[in-house]
Amino acid sequence: MTLFGIRKQVNPNIPFDNSLLWTVISLMVFGLIMVTSASMSFSENDPFYYTQRELIQITISLLLMIITLYIPMQRWQQFASALLIVAIIMLIVVLGIGASINGASRWIPLGIFNFQPAELAKLSLFIFLAGYLSRKSDEVQNRFWGFFKPMVVMTILSILLLKQPDLGTVIVLFMVTIGILFIAGAQLWQFIAILLTGVGAVICLILFEAYRLTRLLTFLDPWQDATGSGYQLVASLMAIGSGGITGQGMGNSILKLGYLPECHTDFIFSIISEEFGYVGVIILLILLFFLTFKALAIGYRALNEGSLFSGYLACEIGIWFGFQTFVNIGVTSGMLPTKGLTLPFISYGGSSLIVMSIAVAILLRIDFEFRQKQAQARIRIIK
Repeated sequence: MTLFGIRKQVNPNIPFDNSLLWTVISLMVFGLIMVTSASMSFSENDPFYYTQRELIQITISLLLMIITLYIPMQRWQQFASALLIVAIIMLIVVLGIGASINGASRWIPLGIFNFQPAELAKLSLFIFLAGYLSRKSDEVQNRFWGFFKPMVVMTILSILLLKQPDLGTVIVLFMVTIGILFIAGAQLWQFIAILLTGVGAVICLILFEAYRLTRLLTFLDPWQDATGSGYQLVASLMAIGSGGITGQGMGNSILKLGYLPECHTDFIFSIISEEFGYVGVIILLILLFFLTFKALAIGYRALNEGSLFSGYLACEIGIWFGFQTFVNIGVTSGMLPTKGLTLPFISYGGSSLIVMSIAVAILLRIDFEFRQKQAQARIRIIK
């Protein structure tokens, strides 16, 4: 299988991709360390409050990964529509009973943590799209309605998400959807038309909501109101800049001491930059890039072998991880307007960690089934 000019031979004697598994575990461990470092100064009465909760969330994530590894890809394809319906119902429910944090109703309280249905909506939409494209690939390539139908499903989810409001998740859904439609062979003019429509819709949403317009203006010049609307971005840039080449040392961040809001969640990259510097950031980006690359490589290999559902789903997961990483780092470094998206496997957030862990387990299952097929083919050859 070839991706970006690199040919990789798979060893069928190994049950799954060890490098992918250890990359994710490494990111989880590093995320736990950074959540501990970033949250100790403001944890109420217990400096390890968020650490304990993160450990519980990691444990749940690992257990769900093990369970997911035993679910054949055929079952995911079979229940794709049902999972999407469950996600839509949860998005409706959260509007009525969801906990409101910072003016947004996005979370359903579950005791141990607050579950965010938007994270489930991402994975459920991607599974549904993979099933749709595996059945209707010819229609997507040759007819406008084949291309348009999945956009309708994405629009329904987007409307519910915007009610919360959660523009960041909508942008992720949109980019992954058009990305996978392009991979599936949609015509270029359709791709460009939908892309322009989406960009226009985002611009309208920004212009007609005062707080979004404020975020955009702040992004353009955060120093104009450094103690007001631009405070968080200015603090983030100060943290990144003070890290230098090798950083201030683990635990030695100054900006986490009450100066940078959300430093253990959406803006944890700033604390990483301050404590580990340029060198630490490069190592982290290599791990996240490798995770994205592995997902796309597994997807392209499955597509080449004719496993369309598995291939499309793996590619969607790869685009999802890569794009969300890009947005999170872009926001914290001042390259993009502020959006509430976590840094995969690093930021504090149970919903994101659990759902992304399930997505990785699906990747491992796709790789496992491919290796099983290779092993069976070798046995037939020997016989």
